[in-house]
Parts: sequence; structure tokens; C-alpha cells
Amino acid sequence: QVQLVESGGGLVQAGGSLRLSCTASGSIFSVNIMAWYRQAPGKERELVAAITSDGHTDYPNSMRGRFTCSRDNAKNTVYLQMDSLKPEDTAVYFCYAEGTYLNVRSAFTSWGQGTQVTVSS
Repeated sequence: QVQLVESGGGLVQAGGSLRLSCTASGSIFSVNIMAWYRQAPGKERELVAAITSDGHTDYPNSMRGRFTCSRDNAKNTVYLQMDSLKPEDTAVYFCYAEGTYLNVRSAFTSWGQGTQVTVSS
């Protein structure tokens, strides 16, 4: 089992910043991709940012410029720096990871429980 625990969500005014963190723990050999998704009420879950183990990042065009994803491989932790936040960024933000288990060397995927981000106008 691999667990993902997110932190850093909260309430912020429009134009403000937040930094989310997510740490993976458990029987991990390697974590290849870590990513952030978000889901607003009544909407589908959407990709916010993804990062590979060698630091290559990918952002949807709508997220590019305000959000920065980074990771610390030694800590199996991914970060999401969110700047110039807008009310439409309000959502539950989920961490996602895929990699390889330690003992059986099979692949895993895992989701965090989510952290609420609320941006007030």
C-alpha cells in the first residue's frame, strides 16, 4: 500500500498564494510521476500539473504561468505553488502518484484524500 497525504490547503483572498504539499509513504521502490488534480463542485476532476522523477513538468495551458509544480525525490514529496489565485481556482486538490512497489516490483497508482482550496473574491 502507498499512502498520499496532502497539506497546505485553506482559505485565501483573490490574488493570494498557497503552497500545497503531498508526501507518499509505504512500500515504495520508486515514484515515477506525481501530479495534482482538482475538482470543483459539479465539475469533473482536471489535471493541474504533473512532474516526472527527473523533474520534467507538464501543465495544461489554462494552468501555465500561475502554478508551479516541484518535487523532492528523497522525501517522495511533491509541491504545488499557486500564485495569483482566482475564485475559479476554488476546488478540492488531489495528489496523485504512480510508481513501483518495493517488494514485488509491480506498479502502483495512488490518490490522496484531497485538500480544500477556497479563494474568496
